[in-house]
Amino acid sequence: MQFLPVLRSLVSTYQSFERYSALDVKAMGLTTTQFDVIATLGNQPPMTCKELGEKTLVTKGTLTGVLERLEGKGILEKMLNPEDGRSQMIGLTKNGQALFEKIFPRHMQHLDVAFKKLTTKQMQDVQRSLDQLKEIFNE
Repeated sequence: MQFLPVLRSLVSTYQSFERYSALDVKAMGLTTTQFDVIATLGNQPPMTCKELGEKTLVTKGTLTGVLERLEGKGILEKMLNPEDGRSQMIGLTKNGQALFEKIFPRHMQHLDVAFKKLTTKQMQDVQRSLDQLKEIFNE
């Protein structure tokens, strides 16, 4: 079981990233899931709830509540899907797009502070290793 230390490092690294990221997102008055939805919809055409769930990796049950709260705040809107009247398209409102344009670059700068501590080669090595792991698990 030589992989256990790697697995622990992977999980603890992700948890550390989540804490680092969440502090900034929370300071903006959002949850990480709300930020994820806004970031996914920003500068994009409306998409179905299924597509949004796949791109954000948020479960359907969680996504439904988040979408309702964001819709209530006037950040996103739901429209009937012209290709399939049984489903809805989700998109940002003008206020939602303005919020995206304000918070997304700010959060990217926050993350950049941490990632700048790695050299280009280190970033490439981490990316290559993560891609290899993903490929193994997707086999």
